[in-house]
Order: sequence, then structure tokens, then C-alpha cells
Amino acid sequence: MLKAIHHVAIICSDYSRSKAFYSQLLQLEIVCETYREDRDSYKLDLRLPDNSQIELFSFNGAPQRPSYPEAQGLRHLAFAVDDIAVTVHYLEDNGVDVEPIRIDDITNKAFTFFNDPDGLPLELYQI
Repeated sequence: MLKAIHHVAIICSDYSRSKAFYSQLLQLEIVCETYREDRDSYKLDLRLPDNSQIELFSFNGAPQRPSYPEAQGLRHLAFAVDDIAVTVHYLEDNGVDVEPIRIDDITNKAFTFFNDPDGLPLELYQI
């Protein structure tokens, strides 16, 4: 029935800042960028190496995230990485605050969290 996650949609407060964060800092490939004049908004399709995608939207007047991080609904977005220490070092060298690396007591895998420019919790999970 379900095969994979095709995409995750994210609404941002500052399109240029979030576009740079996801496409330049996190190095996601830009697939398509569309400006929708009738909505005065952008839609940016970004691709990860496994072909899953993030859709980045700008909507004027979108409300802020209601609480951090335990609001009902999507809690966080997790990215698989081969070497979590290398990825954390890269993010910190680029001015991103990253929580200390922890070990999942169920899987014994390393993980940590950081935030996108709007405070959306993002996780790194070493595979």
C-alpha cells in the first residue's frame, strides 16, 4: 500500500532565509521554484538524495508554531546521516545550534536535534 514518504511540506516566515537554510546549508537540491502571484507566495521543491522531497511554502500572515515541540501533529522531521559527528560539526561551523548527541536507548543509534530558521525541530539520526 504505502511505499515511502514522498514529501513533507513546511511553511516558513522568511522565504529567502529558509530557502538558503535548506538549499545551501543543508544542501538539498532545488527541483522547482514557483512564485504564485495570486497568493503572493512561493513554493520551493527540494530533493534529498533518496528522492524524497521537502516543499517549502511562504504564506503571508501564517501563524507561528503553537508550542515547542509538543504540539499535537508533526513533532519533528528526522534526517538520516552516515556520520552524525561530522554533520554536527558542519552545522555548528555554520552557526547552527545543535543539541548534544544522545544515544537512543531502544535502537542504540546516535541522534540529536537542531532547528530550522522558524524553530521547526529537525533531527539527525545516524544510520
